[in-house]
Amino acid sequence: MKQIIISVLAFICSLPVFGQESFVFEKGVEKVSIPFKFINNLIFIPIKVNGIELNFMLDSGVEETILFSMEDKKEVSFFNVEKITLRGLGSEASIEGLKSTNNILECNGMKSGNHLLYIVLDQSFNLSSHIGIPVNGIVGYNFLKNNLVEINYGSKKISVYKDSEKNKKRINKKFQVVPITIEKSKPYISGSVVLNSNEIPVKLLIDIGNSDAIWLFEKESKGIKIPAKNFEDYLGKGFSGDVEGKRAQISKFKISNFEFRNPIVAFPDSTSIQNVRMVKDRAGSVGSEILKRFSIIFDYSNQKMFLRKNNNYSAPFSYNKSGVELQHYGLQWVQETVRLETIPIIVGDEIDKRGYNSSNNFKYKFALKPIYIIANVRKNSPAAISGLQKGDIIVSINNKPGYEFTLEKINSLLKSEDEDWITFEIERDSQIMNFKFHLLNVL
Repeated sequence: MKQIIISVLAFICSLPVFGQESFVFEKGVEKVSIPFKFINNLIFIPIKVNGIELNFMLDSGVEETILFSMEDKKEVSFFNVEKITLRGLGSEASIEGLKSTNNILECNGMKSGNHLLYIVLDQSFNLSSHIGIPVNGIVGYNFLKNNLVEINYGSKKISVYKDSEKNKKRINKKFQVVPITIEKSKPYISGSVVLNSNEIPVKLLIDIGNSDAIWLFEKESKGIKIPAKNFEDYLGKGFSGDVEGKRAQISKFKISNFEFRNPIVAFPDSTSIQNVRMVKDRAGSVGSEILKRFSIIFDYSNQKMFLRKNNNYSAPFSYNKSGVELQHYGLQWVQETVRLETIPIIVGDEIDKRGYNSSNNFKYKFALKPIYIIANVRKNSPAAISGLQKGDIIVSINNKPGYEFTLEKINSLLKSEDEDWITFEIERDSQIMNFKFHLLNVL
């Protein structure tokens, strides 16, 4: 299971965008609160599209609203549809999609009319299998651009406020202001990294849709070189295919007055980012592994971000040490034993045990449980050396049935700070096989 599945998914370079409207408060509404699911460092919120509720990832790294995995949502109607071409992260060719205008999006007292949507037709572009919950789309700039949007990672709640002086005064008392720039509908921040003993200033995309800590684009003229101690890895999936690169650890990362030591950095290869429209001097991205250590308020209108440390601020940085990545592979019926709470009847001072048999006080039930499959095995990783292969179906992990795990729990297990032993029981070509490997920190 991988720490980052999505990263910066969407950079559509087909058609210009006109007439999109942001989310505005409905009449009488002053503040909106939206609980979110936080899985693999990514935020998911419900939004209605033309009256039908869908599950969206919130991603400051995208300017357009994008839909996919719509095969189970055929009841959604779209307007003014035309075919387009989508291209983005990844080294493969572009893919076909649709463009639709005049859509209505609604979220807990906010509404966006005349909303433009891009729809990915390729069903292989599917986040649901990587996340473990249904995911139907990504929303970014249009959700964030006009209001004050607070993301509280501790309480897993988004609060949206009107851009008023009263709200700004309250925020200034509790948060530290950090200047940002909004360029091509995306937020950027200045910081610095200590790389190979050199401190280098960097301009980074603020990307809450990237579950890594930092991405850096290798550029020797700027001093951005991959450290000698690194390993090749799969970094995520974009519109144009898989994103490959290397991971390494750097000494320090700093934004404003906040400093982080020994973060794990991803260096995507040049072919994976060749289709990305870069703004001037961009050196990479700062992602949710850093951002989740704060409560954050975005103020796009005034090009500011407000930060306040949370309890996760000093947590160590980790990565998937196993080299194996899992994804959802459908559902299975599992028979479960349920104990019955049978209580004998007390009559006076005697216990009436008629019909009571302690050896039979249970029943069976059947429940749908997830199936997991190995989607990728990193070369020369502990999992690869043990013999695990892409396509192996998980039966159990550490002698516990695979269906009792969520993808998030598996990810946490494989990122353990301790160099534990892990056992996988898998099914391959209708045969059950067992593998054991050691979680080794190669950085």
